[in-house]
Amino acid sequence: MTHIRKAVFPVAGMGTRFLPATKSIPKEMLPLVDRPLIQYAVDEARKAGIEEFIFVSAAGKGALEDYFDTAAALEMQLKAKGKTAALDALAPSRMPEGALTILRQARPLGLGHAVRQAKNLIGDAPFAVLLPDDVIMHPTGALAQMVQAHSEVGGHMLATMEVPQASVSSYGVLDVRETHGRISWARGLVEKPRPEAAPSTQAVVGRYILQPSIFARLDALGPGAGGELQLTDAINQDVETVGVTGFNFDGERFDCGSVQGFVQATAAFAMARGDLSETFVNFLQARQNQQQQAA
Repeated sequence: MTHIRKAVFPVAGMGTRFLPATKSIPKEMLPLVDRPLIQYAVDEARKAGIEEFIFVSAAGKGALEDYFDTAAALEMQLKAKGKTAALDALAPSRMPEGALTILRQARPLGLGHAVRQAKNLIGDAPFAVLLPDDVIMHPTGALAQMVQAHSEVGGHMLATMEVPQASVSSYGVLDVRETHGRISWARGLVEKPRPEAAPSTQAVVGRYILQPSIFARLDALGPGAGGELQLTDAINQDVETVGVTGFNFDGERFDCGSVQGFVQATAAFAMARGDLSETFVNFLQARQNQQQQAA
């Protein structure tokens, strides 16, 4: 039995980097191969033992909410036509009754503000936060690895990965005190430091396990960078009392909040599929040959 049973999914963003597609489709519903982006995060959470899913959403995200509802008419038609494979494909999009809660973030005031919306649903147990933009390729995902490690060390735990020194300004970075195996104990976090001033190259990516004490910190916190409520600021305030660790997970992370990262993830997941890989790789090779000949 996992000790982490609830997870928060901040999905209120506008997805402006994917316009015009996101004018009518929530970014989280953009298909990565044949599943929407949000499905990868939900699948990872399920593999980690999550039983209650809390979406912090916004107006105009009806398609996201409908996706996890039961499509009774569609399922009846598929069943009547004997399309069992198509029926099976719908299974991951089904949620047990009462497992999904949708909250509204009225104003886009940052990740800390989004997490705070779930305060009344979390209770007094640690919980997970998954950012669907970060897709992690691994048989069980990063969160299951973190849950196991967190059962031993407690506190706030953040997923981390090594990045080049020149790239640290795009991330929150761990100020590492000591490291044992995959776990690093932190003095704190530095948000988007200049490369020459970064305390390490351990970058934080979109998986967190947080103690409920984070809500008191968020409640007392004033606006930070950009006028937003920064989750990093709240976590930093708990370094001495609760403790903060980074977990260097096993797996490959794709930044699907960017078009480039989304395209790379699409290629990687297609190449990992037995039913797609050979044809897809042959297409890429032929395309590359055509471009080289044209040049």
